[in-house]
Amino acid sequence: MRVATDIGGTFTDLVYLDQNGKIGHAKSDTTPPHFEKGVLDVLEKSGVSYEEVDSFIHGSTVIINALTERKGVKTGLITTKGFRDVLEIARGNRPDLFNIRYQKPVPFVPRYLRMEIDERINYKGEVIRELSSENVKAAVEQLRKEGVEAIAVSFLHAYANPEHEKAAVAIIREIWPEVAVTASHEVTKEWREYERTSTTVLNSYVKPIAATYIDKLDKQLNGIGMRANQYIMQSNSGTTTFAQAKDTPIHMVESGPVAGIFGAAILGKMLGEENIIAFDIGGTTAKCSLVESGEVKVTTDYKIEHDERNAGYPIKVPVVDIVEIGNGGGSIAWIDEAGSMKVGPQSAGAMPGPVAYGRGGMNPTTTDANLVTGRLSPKNFQNDFDMLAVRSAIQEKLSKQLDVSVEEASLGIIRIANSNMLNALKLVSVRKGYDPREFSLVAFGGGGPMHALALARELGVKKVIIPVASSVFSAWGMLMTDLRHDTIQTFIRRMNELHLDDWNNQWTSMEKEARGQYEQEGIEADKVVFARFVDMRYVGQEHTVKVPVPSGVLDQDQAEEVIRRFHFLHEQHYSYQLANAPTEIVNLHLTALGAVQKPEIAKLTRTGNDTQKSLKEIRPVLYEGFGWLDTKVYDREELSAGSVIQGPAIVEESSSSTVMYPGQTLTVDEYGNLIINTGV
Repeated sequence: MRVATDIGGTFTDLVYLDQNGKIGHAKSDTTPPHFEKGVLDVLEKSGVSYEEVDSFIHGSTVIINALTERKGVKTGLITTKGFRDVLEIARGNRPDLFNIRYQKPVPFVPRYLRMEIDERINYKGEVIRELSSENVKAAVEQLRKEGVEAIAVSFLHAYANPEHEKAAVAIIREIWPEVAVTASHEVTKEWREYERTSTTVLNSYVKPIAATYIDKLDKQLNGIGMRANQYIMQSNSGTTTFAQAKDTPIHMVESGPVAGIFGAAILGKMLGEENIIAFDIGGTTAKCSLVESGEVKVTTDYKIEHDERNAGYPIKVPVVDIVEIGNGGGSIAWIDEAGSMKVGPQSAGAMPGPVAYGRGGMNPTTTDANLVTGRLSPKNFQNDFDMLAVRSAIQEKLSKQLDVSVEEASLGIIRIANSNMLNALKLVSVRKGYDPREFSLVAFGGGGPMHALALARELGVKKVIIPVASSVFSAWGMLMTDLRHDTIQTFIRRMNELHLDDWNNQWTSMEKEARGQYEQEGIEADKVVFARFVDMRYVGQEHTVKVPVPSGVLDQDQAEEVIRRFHFLHEQHYSYQLANAPTEIVNLHLTALGAVQKPEIAKLTRTGNDTQKSLKEIRPVLYEGFGWLDTKVYDREELSAGSVIQGPAIVEESSSSTVMYPGQTLTVDEYGNLIINTGV
């Protein structure tokens, strides 16, 4: 049996898949700051037999929370002489150009904790000045006096030659073995000094936090008798071992959200839909990503706290290209200073949660609005609550100021939330040159099915897929993952001057290193699969395009094919190509997958089109553009493969509801997924 747990901002989800292909799931409250308690709670609630679990996969928001809430440890930086201020200088970019009060991001390491070392390596990896061991020892002693708990080591051009970083780390561990230490080459081998140093610092900043959390979780799992292979979900859509996650926790920065994106890609392949827009609405945020030809898009240009007004902090590790906004089921509706209604980014979270939860929440949320409009039913909640309190909160906080009815205010909340989510969907599709009409929308999370059909109509998407266990689908995605390691090595070469032996030897070296890592993790060599990519650009450009390249030994004809692929992809991304312009490689990107045995998913045993027995009730539901409509409400658990439902309709499950509009048609496939024709 494979079990996956995913800690979100509001709920902790669990999905299991047994050897017969049966899927089960459970959901419990997230329990900050002791997140491991929420994992144990949901395990107990699921009723799984711990002795039967052979693989346990875990995703968590612990790392991103520690970064955004500044709850990491006191960290020091050891760097090349003359470069202590690289974190301060950054890129000198000002996203909010005309804001005279603009404040630069404050470095995670203050200047007095940034130590310079006499050493120098050039961009070719050649040693210009030997490392001063005495400098390193003095810097470590100074940081020890300052009470740091972690040290980041980032030397100039260490991506080309990590010799000095390795020597410095050896000295640190010899004289101060207790301190957490990270060298830049351990987390990224890409160039760009600021981004590489930032990544190293952030890894060190959260390293003790991650180690403490993972050790606690490991201890708790052992305490309940679980002896399964244990894996952590990474931001690149693959998994790694608990031990590796403690060394490089920065790879967990988007641990939970990316699992749903990967799951959507896997589901799309199962259903013959390789062009997918994955759309996840949880209690706190909405997230989306685009999957083209079955491939999840991965980038190393990820930043935390980056928006139109803030430069943020770069993290130069592979992360699924995902857009995330502060709009979810718990997003609070409020009136701004100009008298306009807004929704999010503030969230009621799990505690106190929406007014509907009856835990003391006083601010109306998207969930409360869906209740008032009939899209959610009080009968589908596990807790009792006072509907009068929900209406009263909307009346007091919104309706009075806007001079509208509670119902109109509630529909306004939904429409504003939908508008925010629509902008996010456009960011991953229309604004990147993709036509959403050529994609299917996979909607999941507690709120995804509720909003997806309205958004699909706006985007022109013809098909929406609501997967089995949609409210815990990110955890489902973890069940489908393999072990994954990405190696990205800066390798600047002009294509017209490329020595093929140099190219082929570099790939061979990277693959050998990846096989060695998997051997340490107990994965047999025949279970390791490689995929190659290069980051390319026109000579003189700043930014690159990721291009897939063939495996094996590259010859001249294949090199020409790589150039042709680059021209095509450049035109797709930027709407033009320069057919006669010289091109160059910047980075080599090797993805190594360690295949893990996964059981087949079982098909539904019930077939036919008898929807009458699954009909729960008929109730009035408020639809934008249609007003109040008597709407049939169905129980998803009772639907059979082949069932067909015409909108308007609602399909309810234990922790989510699919809201269909007039003119839309739903069909249940052989696995139990809901396939909806949007009527556009």
